[in-house]
Amino acid sequence: MAYGGYEASGAVAARRHRAIKILLAGGFGVGKTTLVGAVSEIRPLRTEEPLTESSKHVDSTAGVERKTTTTVAMDFGRITLREDLVLYLFGTPGQERFWFMWDELALGALGAVVLADTRRLADCFPAIDYFERRDIPFIVALNVFEGSRRYSVEEVRTALDLDPSLPIILCDARSKESAKEVLITLIEHVLYVTDPAVSR
Repeated sequence: MAYGGYEASGAVAARRHRAIKILLAGGFGVGKTTLVGAVSEIRPLRTEEPLTESSKHVDSTAGVERKTTTTVAMDFGRITLREDLVLYLFGTPGQERFWFMWDELALGALGAVVLADTRRLADCFPAIDYFERRDIPFIVALNVFEGSRRYSVEEVRTALDLDPSLPIILCDARSKESAKEVLITLIEHVLYVTDPAVSR
């Protein structure tokens, strides 16, 4: 399906079908695969491989020592919003050696969610820089890990040097309702930046 839509044919009158493409980016082990799995209506496509001893010298597991797998291509999930409107969610790989794939995944994207872990906040800088440089609307979602230190939204905004109008929200990547709220916040932000007359 083209992301611009396609014409359906058959006994029923042709209808315009549309697909919305959303990217989910962030550092290694931040919870991207978990969030896609929590919110997708289908069994998500995952490209996870076990972490090997050699890869642990390349991918820092500081803060996520219990992590045993890593995404090597993408995560993919789907949400049907209505009969003729579907949201496709693509989770990007977090490791630097896989960043070359981001350009392909970003083609046709309506917007993006940068998932952040306050224990390793600097890990989300590359994603923020990527979307800012390409004028892709994005929001920041703080995945709240148990036992992690809590920071206010404004403290995080200052640390990441983000515009006051850019939404930053707390989330639990394991929760379907929380993940849905993240996506709703992104769509509202996209509508706002494309048409400032739209109120939040």
